[in-house]
Amino acid sequence: MSSSAYDWSTSRLGDPGAWPHALRLTADLLFNTPLPMLLVWGSEMTVLFNESYAALAGPAYGKLPGGNVPPVMPPPLAAAGEALQRAWQGESAIAAGRDLHFAGAGADAYDLYLTPVRASDGRVAGVMCALAAAQPTLADTQDAGGPLHILVVENNLDSQYLVCEMLRAFGHEADGVGHPDDALARLAANRYDVLFTDVSLPGMSGVDLARRAVADAPTMQVIFASGYGDTLLRHVEFPYLSLQKPYELDQLQQALDAAARQLAVRA
Repeated sequence: MSSSAYDWSTSRLGDPGAWPHALRLTADLLFNTPLPMLLVWGSEMTVLFNESYAALAGPAYGKLPGGNVPPVMPPPLAAAGEALQRAWQGESAIAAGRDLHFAGAGADAYDLYLTPVRASDGRVAGVMCALAAAQPTLADTQDAGGPLHILVVENNLDSQYLVCEMLRAFGHEADGVGHPDDALARLAANRYDVLFTDVSLPGMSGVDLARRAVADAPTMQVIFASGYGDTLLRHVEFPYLSLQKPYELDQLQQALDAAARQLAVRA
């Protein structure tokens, strides 16, 4: 089902033929996805949602598919808090374990996955929000599958040391290198669950390094750290998580939670 399957004549968005390409593409993705999803679009906060979200929210939420400014923020967007703000700033974000109560729900706790949607000029024009039943915490995952084996690539030796120490304090195994060539040698010689790399590295970007790593080990999870937000990550074609420097410990913890969950899914 695509955006053209609905009558948008009475909605704020009007004829889909006049929509920007990013909105048409994202709306089609939203309507064809079985996961409950919402899209908040533009400075006026126009909200679209799919049938899965409508079934979850119940009949009081309104008629499909949305396309109007709601009187109050939908519960997932209201609960996302700081993660929603980060998404508006161009960073993919996760709001884990949010308590939401829906008429048609079988669960009360949800993980919210927020993805910025960029217009043709590169600015963030909207935010996609996907809902999934909350997954086990990192501690639960560790009990089931043990610590993560993480390769940290950071050419600032002080930062490299600090990140490795934090990861070890979380109970993981962490190796640190400062140059992409050293990282490639480590990746060839060892199995890692997670590549945690700075985007800006000497000789090769962290994106190119991760691309080579994922080609050789498709289940490997990638976490990028960057002082430039997601500006340098717009055309990355594989799944990843990103942290904007300086990041908080809880943000690092959330990224590791997400990486552990993905590894468990692919196991």
